[in-house]
Amino acid sequence: MRVTEIEVHEITLEQQDWIRYPLEHYGNYDSRRIYVAHTDDGLYGLGEGGREAPEIIDQYIGTSPFDWVGDETSLPLGTAMYDLMGKAAGVPVYKLFGQKVRSWVPAACWTVSTHPDRMVEAVQHYAARGFTWMKFHLSPFENVFDQTEAMEKVAPAGFRLHYDFTGCATQDHMPDLLIRLSEHPIAGCFEDAINAGDTEASIELRRRVRLPILRHQAPLDCTYEVLAGAGDGYIRGHQKIGAARHCAGLFAAGNIPFSLQNVGGHITRAMVTHMMAAFPSANLHFNSCTEIWKSDIVKEQTDPVNGFLRVSEAPGLGVTLDRAELERLKSLERRPLPRWIIRSRYGNGTLMYNHYDPQNTGHFLVLPNRRRGIGPMSFAAPLSTDYWDDDGSPEFAAMMARLDLEGMVLEKAS
Repeated sequence: MRVTEIEVHEITLEQQDWIRYPLEHYGNYDSRRIYVAHTDDGLYGLGEGGREAPEIIDQYIGTSPFDWVGDETSLPLGTAMYDLMGKAAGVPVYKLFGQKVRSWVPAACWTVSTHPDRMVEAVQHYAARGFTWMKFHLSPFENVFDQTEAMEKVAPAGFRLHYDFTGCATQDHMPDLLIRLSEHPIAGCFEDAINAGDTEASIELRRRVRLPILRHQAPLDCTYEVLAGAGDGYIRGHQKIGAARHCAGLFAAGNIPFSLQNVGGHITRAMVTHMMAAFPSANLHFNSCTEIWKSDIVKEQTDPVNGFLRVSEAPGLGVTLDRAELERLKSLERRPLPRWIIRSRYGNGTLMYNHYDPQNTGHFLVLPNRRRGIGPMSFAAPLSTDYWDDDGSPEFAAMMARLDLEGMVLEKAS
């Protein structure tokens, strides 16, 4: 069996209606590449992800899918090879990694940090779909306690929040902030709450905070910091399959919970589910963001049951290409991102304006300190934020001009 052809398709994604508005103001999450690998005996394997250079794709042509066991070259193409291997052998992909440890794999949902009312909407939608964990990146343009209290009022029993601080770039004293958040029953765990390079501080944070401290950022590539006990659990994101397998061995040796965070559609979700079904200590809920999109190019699209996804027993990944939907999503035009201004009002009436450039998003809502001219901020500041969309008014144009010149505008309460 040899790989004879690899189709590459770029599709435009349609977000769920209820999340589209805040998502479009957060960043550009509307495209993905689909890879369909064909063999000389009529099988096809599916993968998805970012752009792979032609010279990378060419390495797979003429080879056997089994040449790519533990692939360390390409995650999307490696996924397609594993799909082919499973189909050729007549076994589900998890059996290519080892014996099955779990049949049901914990899966979380994801949303963006936005106004508390929209966070409430996210909890309601996702809880109804069977999720019990929801992750979001905190933003200092929102008060995390206002968000938490609003979500707690509508969350069903057992629903938990996964707070991602993205390394923390605010003036907050993190032990105090995390201890205060831990008092809320909906609070579940904290990810990257401090600078990832400060291993000693992470160990101290574990001592002081009762909820799990998770580490995604790993300057030492999950080596010394793992052995030193810097985290209660670990998240490995978009690793090549071989690298993820090596990490899984380290985590298994220490019985340390971890998950794989690979963003994508149901192809990606299926691959992660198969890997985590076979890795002994992969019992931490994973995120793939699959749930934010309306449709996909595979026919098998399932939601979790009480927070768990059942690993497929079908050969390969267990997903089937929907060629008609692939062609439809290829034909869609990408929606232009809006021009808008971040408008925040503090409890004392002060107004703060920040420029948002849709061509250079760069996680600004999460890490505004990356842009020069932005002062220290806090996740607990008494403020609320709305999105001032370009309404064609002279006032909008004047403020945009000021922001282009000044970077940030503060105005006293009138």
